[in-house]
Amino acid sequence: MIAEVIVDVAAHPIDRPFDYAIPKHLEVLAEPGMRVKVPFGNRKVLGFITDLKETSEFDPARLKPIHELMDVVPVLNKEMLEMAKWMKEQTVCFEIDALKVMIPAALRAKYEKRFVLNAPLEAIAEPLRPYFKDKTFLKAQEAVEVYALLKKEMTNGTIIADTDISQQTAVKKVKMIHIAESLEQLEAIDVRANAKQQIKLLAYFKKNSGRTIEASQLQKEAGVTLPTVYSLAEKGAATISNMESYRDPTLLTDIEKKEFLQLTDAQQTAFNAIDAALNTPKTFLLHGITGSGKTEIYLQTIDQVLKEGKEAIMLVPEISLTPQMTIRFKERFGDMVAVLHSGLSAGEKYDEWRKIQRHEVKVVVGARSAIFAPFENLGLIILDEEHESSYKQDDSPRYHARDMAIWRSEYHSCPVLLGSATPSLESYARAQKGVYELLVLEQRAKNQPLPSVEIVDMREELRRGNRSMFSVQLADAIRESLERKEQVVLFLNKRGYSSFVLCRDCGTVMQCPNCDISLTYHRSSELMRCHYCGHDEPVPHICPECTSEHIRFFGTGTQKVEEELAKVVPGARVLRMDVDTTRNKGAHEKILSAFGEGKADILLGTQMIAKGLDFPNITLVGVLSADTTLHLPDFRAAEKTYQLLTQVSGRAGRDVLPGSVIVQSYTPEHYAIILAKDQLYEPFFDQEMAMRRASGYPPYYYVVNIQFTHEDLMTVAGYAEQTVRYLSSQLSPNTLIIGPSASLIARVNNRYRYQCLIKYKKEPKLTEVMQQLIKIYRTEWLKKGATLSIDMNPTSVM
Repeated sequence: MIAEVIVDVAAHPIDRPFDYAIPKHLEVLAEPGMRVKVPFGNRKVLGFITDLKETSEFDPARLKPIHELMDVVPVLNKEMLEMAKWMKEQTVCFEIDALKVMIPAALRAKYEKRFVLNAPLEAIAEPLRPYFKDKTFLKAQEAVEVYALLKKEMTNGTIIADTDISQQTAVKKVKMIHIAESLEQLEAIDVRANAKQQIKLLAYFKKNSGRTIEASQLQKEAGVTLPTVYSLAEKGAATISNMESYRDPTLLTDIEKKEFLQLTDAQQTAFNAIDAALNTPKTFLLHGITGSGKTEIYLQTIDQVLKEGKEAIMLVPEISLTPQMTIRFKERFGDMVAVLHSGLSAGEKYDEWRKIQRHEVKVVVGARSAIFAPFENLGLIILDEEHESSYKQDDSPRYHARDMAIWRSEYHSCPVLLGSATPSLESYARAQKGVYELLVLEQRAKNQPLPSVEIVDMREELRRGNRSMFSVQLADAIRESLERKEQVVLFLNKRGYSSFVLCRDCGTVMQCPNCDISLTYHRSSELMRCHYCGHDEPVPHICPECTSEHIRFFGTGTQKVEEELAKVVPGARVLRMDVDTTRNKGAHEKILSAFGEGKADILLGTQMIAKGLDFPNITLVGVLSADTTLHLPDFRAAEKTYQLLTQVSGRAGRDVLPGSVIVQSYTPEHYAIILAKDQLYEPFFDQEMAMRRASGYPPYYYVVNIQFTHEDLMTVAGYAEQTVRYLSSQLSPNTLIIGPSASLIARVNNRYRYQCLIKYKKEPKLTEVMQQLIKIYRTEWLKKGATLSIDMNPTSVM
């Protein structure tokens, strides 16, 4: 029997299956989708079996045997192996990268160099013997002092160098204590009169004979330490075993089960359409204004799927949305829900993934990577806030969760439901063409009116001498809301304290030494930090250029807003939610639950608070600067601004209390801001589509972004020029190639960045040309320190 194996080596010539002989004793166990250790060159590497066959085109005698199976059951099923091949073509990545992204990080390989004893202990040099006295191998990091001696022994063959491959996280085990059932047996145990702890534990054992209890629980109940338990176990009072246990990631305890709500007529119509298509590979776009009850449709549709004995995947874009969504799902479906997102530890993710693989749960709630949940009987896939760019992976394989969902829906013949108050232009255009079926919710679920939105022209505020970041209207509205004991959400599209640090005398802006970007001042740590490479340094007291002492902070960050708020509403309780305050595990849940319980009056945050939050007491939403995303040099700038303003406005007035929104802007006449005011999606769609048609961007054209980096500016520019010439000669005349040009941020981490864009409507040779380009890069440019990345249909071209 022969196995086709994709090995864990990301290189162009190796991106294909290799044939390995399966040793006789492993033939019964080996299956496609299992991880294996295989010899490759002069080392051992991890690999995935993708197929089994009887014969090979190579000489069977020359085939190397598989060294070891790493799994008892396959970690990837047949569907995932097929999907990896499709991803390789679609995203222009290595097959091994596609396979690895489908399994939790805990299962990815950890390679460790070690020296293994290959002869009797006496055969090696005297100074080395203590190292191998109790074990047959020595880890590389423990061998530094005796490296020269080891090299000598390796020449003699008495010690060999080896690579140990193990997975990164083990299964969690807990110690279980099984107390002897027989009281006579316990009575017969002899304990010394001065062994007070043992006497105490024996008395506990007699009261609880025959019970099985976790060691940590026993220590608490009996008030003894583990060595005492071991001592009595040795005397026959108990037996000890290790039992597998799941880590609990949810921080959710005692969630009450809730019943389903009565659907409105519009919700019922949408529900009926999806219900009728539950066994067909169809894509729905649910376009419902903020607060229209999309989540209730998701929950009731999933309930139908579960009644049919099938499984469901529910994707949310932000890690911060996952806790709220998880609570809602646990309220309805109890223990049938698993959670997968980047806020979990590797061990917690692994345990949640194993629950799915073992069919112990039926629903997965999670961020992008949850699309690879190893369900085998999928009945429905939902993407909430489908317009979000976080559904697209930033590094290889650069997949979009929506594309993966549609592929899986065709494989399982089940529907995909894309939900959003502000759908992406591509999705809405597909719905208009009939590729997706459009479902519309025009009213809020509880028939509340949409919040009243007021746009404040900040240019006028400046003319009146108001230099504060709060307009008069917003400051007054905050005070009034707090007097009524209502809650306020303030939204700012950035973090830190100030955008940049500047010398007032010579105009020098403090720049990152590694990137072409200014440093951001963080008040909490009194540091300036680069948000691209992580470099940080203290704020200078004098200007490094002109030695002036007039250093000032410019721009607005969340920390600075928090300080100004204290002047506007002294005594208000403020919670800040940004990347800095949510670094620690569980921080999202703690901040949101504290706000939900009314422990704060104002929630101040960045993008992570713009969507999904549903608190009845929020009546005022303030957008401090609507223009932050509007003036970025990106073709999606207006779309992202419209989406953000509509989403953040939707946080107000979601219950009985009416809501109001105040949007501060320096360009209040822009159509994205005017149309977001009344949540007018169709007029915005028509206007933005006209702009896209005129400039030749999606959805009228497909786009590919090719980016190059190198430490030398001339080298990277040269490779970019070569690529454009090559693409021009290979692709059809109707395909547009723009560039090459320096990226918006021309240098990151001391590497210069160039890019070029391909715009096309139909390009049959595209995949083939991209594969060829990667081949050129891998064989020539990579050796000279260049990197090349290809992003098919990017969410941003900056």
